[in-house]
Amino acid sequence: MKKDSQKTSSQTVKKVIIRIKKYWVFLILSIIMATITVASSLYVPILVGNAIDYIIGPSNVNFRLIAQILAEIGVVIGITALSQWIMNICNNKITYHVTRDIRDEAIEKIEHLPLKYIDGHSYGEIVSRVIADVDQFADGLLMGFTQFFSGVMTILGTLGFMLSINVKITLVVVLITPVSFFVASFIAKRTYKMFKLQSETRGEQTALIDEMIGGQKVVSAYCHEEEAVRQFDEINDRLQKYSLNAIFFSSITNPSTRFVNSLVYAGVAVTGAISAIYGRLTVGQLSCFLSYANQYTKPFNEISGVVTELQNAIACASRVFELIEEEPEAAESSNAVNLENVDGRVDLNDVEFSYVPDKKLIEDFNLHVKKGQKIAIVGPTGCGKTTIINLLMRFYDVNSGSIDVSGVDIRELTRRSLRAGYGMVLQDTWLKSGTIRENIIMGRPDATDEEIIEAAKAAHSHGFIKRLPNGYDTVIGEDGGSLSQGQKQLLCITRVMLCHPPMLILDEATSSIDTRTEIKIQNAFNKLMEGRTSFIVAHRLSTIQSADVILVMKDGHIIEQGNHEELLAKNGFYNFMKASLHNRVRRSVTFMTMINKEKVLKGVGKAVDAANNAADKAAAFAKEKELDKKAKNMAHTLEDGIKSAGESLENLFKN
Repeated sequence: MKKDSQKTSSQTVKKVIIRIKKYWVFLILSIIMATITVASSLYVPILVGNAIDYIIGPSNVNFRLIAQILAEIGVVIGITALSQWIMNICNNKITYHVTRDIRDEAIEKIEHLPLKYIDGHSYGEIVSRVIADVDQFADGLLMGFTQFFSGVMTILGTLGFMLSINVKITLVVVLITPVSFFVASFIAKRTYKMFKLQSETRGEQTALIDEMIGGQKVVSAYCHEEEAVRQFDEINDRLQKYSLNAIFFSSITNPSTRFVNSLVYAGVAVTGAISAIYGRLTVGQLSCFLSYANQYTKPFNEISGVVTELQNAIACASRVFELIEEEPEAAESSNAVNLENVDGRVDLNDVEFSYVPDKKLIEDFNLHVKKGQKIAIVGPTGCGKTTIINLLMRFYDVNSGSIDVSGVDIRELTRRSLRAGYGMVLQDTWLKSGTIRENIIMGRPDATDEEIIEAAKAAHSHGFIKRLPNGYDTVIGEDGGSLSQGQKQLLCITRVMLCHPPMLILDEATSSIDTRTEIKIQNAFNKLMEGRTSFIVAHRLSTIQSADVILVMKDGHIIEQGNHEELLAKNGFYNFMKASLHNRVRRSVTFMTMINKEKVLKGVGKAVDAANNAADKAAAFAKEKELDKKAKNMAHTLEDGIKSAGESLENLFKN
């Protein structure tokens, strides 16, 4: 286990170094500036020692030479500050360029990951890797550049200067130094594992928070608050445990190395004082040596802290590299061609597919769709309806068999051209942060305003868009912001209406829309689907009755096939589904009638009266303002429509 951890750590360091090499100019400049900073800062104690030696005794001080030395010290300090400033700029550039590159790699990999990876990992955990882990890595890397290089240079530089002054005292320093390395190494090996667990648990916590906030309405509706808090507390306790362990080991690093460094300072002080007594060392040189001993030990404290931060950074980086190195979706064939001149023919030949190897889902599936056919897919939940859509779009590849579009195996087509051939509206809507216009033109960025408005009118979204504060330029937040689920679905439908794709996939496309609007949209879809091959997944049988072919699926197989009338005549599973739905509706209506018949009838009567009054007022207003015939007709149409609706409801409950 320890060997695996060390191997992972060393591999991660190599990957980081490879990415740093790209910015070798900044790296070399940083090392040069670190060398100048260390050399100039180490030169100051020599000057101070010389100044002390010019203070011989009372009334015997060479002020002229001391003034020269002080001026020289001022120049050296200025050089130190400038070189340190340049070094910090270089370090920042390296750090944030590398983290930018890693984030770019991560996002690019996410765009090319197979859908099974996204489906198999929580969104919060993936977000944590790209955001939180990269931030932690950046902090550790910056500290490493800022303190590690200069610390190593300082240690080597002080050793060199001490050797030039007194070899024996320097040997005392060198003999005690390995103890500090041993302590730092002992602690560093244990901190990596703890920081890795801390980073993983932080990702788990982010995923839970993302789920709970995203589904807060569902959590509240099912009184799941206490269970959610319990899950969070359990993860939070683990995070606390791992964090405390990581911090405990990292916190004892500094005191331990400080203790060793104090031994070094004491050893220098004792041996240096004895040498000074016997005249082998001047007072100025002893002062200089003690200053060097302090500067020599100081980097060990800094490096011990840096090592801890680097362990955390490496642990976070390894999680990001795991994502970056995930197997992308299967590469396209070297001779893959673009799908052009789509004629709408789709053939599924002996298709077999399963998400999990030992659990079959789609078996021996055969379907041959002719140009312009409208194919509806119905069946119970989990029978494989949406899986067929995923296979058609090549979000997943079939385990065996083939899917052909226009006579070409989709594995021999580029994914981009295949997916561009479909217009897709799903039950789960997706809108990005931006304007309404930007969301609509996602598939056709070059669309004109007239085309956008035409598509919106066809999808019946133009009305509510115009009522928004800035119309088509209204900015909406992530996933549609304050728009209702129905409005979001209308925008997704508008997006497809604008593209006029050669083939359509509608997966519960109108599930969040009221029945009246659904009828209008179905009419618009019928126009759009004329001459286009269409696949429709729906639970509402009214949505699929006009389909040319209805596939009834169960347990991954087609158990019935035909149009609406043919399937009813077979008196099979389709007929059973229709009868079940009809019975549910009748039971609901009967229940409402038994419980609220009088109340509903009274409400209907009031609604009809109110509608009549509204229509009369509209007609009077039209007459008073001398509006044209069209306005008057609209008022009368409103009156007739509401009366008709009221009468229908009244008859329903009377019967």
